[in-house]
Amino acid sequence: MTDSAPVRSAIYPGSFDPLTNGHLSLIQRGLKMFDSLIVAIAVNPKKAPLFSIEERKEMIREAVGNDPRVQIDDFQGLLVDFAKKRQINVVLRGLRAVSDFEFEFQLANMNRRLSPELETVFMMTGEDYFYISSNLVREVASFGGNVEGTVPPNVLEKLKAKYAVKK
Repeated sequence: MTDSAPVRSAIYPGSFDPLTNGHLSLIQRGLKMFDSLIVAIAVNPKKAPLFSIEERKEMIREAVGNDPRVQIDDFQGLLVDFAKKRQINVVLRGLRAVSDFEFEFQLANMNRRLSPELETVFMMTGEDYFYISSNLVREVASFGGNVEGTVPPNVLEKLKAKYAVKK
């Protein structure tokens, strides 16, 4: 009879519209801390995303490869409800700059108020990616700017195709 350690899982939520190299770095680094990660795409009906949920799932899947430790899902509504449904009590969040901290701190504390067993783990974004955001990538790409190196190669191709259609 062998004793095995409990599986440590976390949810990494975000819009991932599109997935950036900063997101990918957090996924890779998160897998050093956790046995599995659920990359959870938040659906916000008030926002008009560039990529559909299915397109985002596909881009994330392609970027992380066939790593069985990564699950990709989507949710609408409260993150605490999604976490309860998935029976996970840890949320992984990235911090790019001091400006992110206040908002993330508010979210983490509200989540803890709604679900006291839910813990948030903050991870600093790598120095190569601290200035990258999905919004900035979309904006630069929409004007034909070169975003190579800020997103995985498969995402770069999808951005080029998406904005070629829009022009």
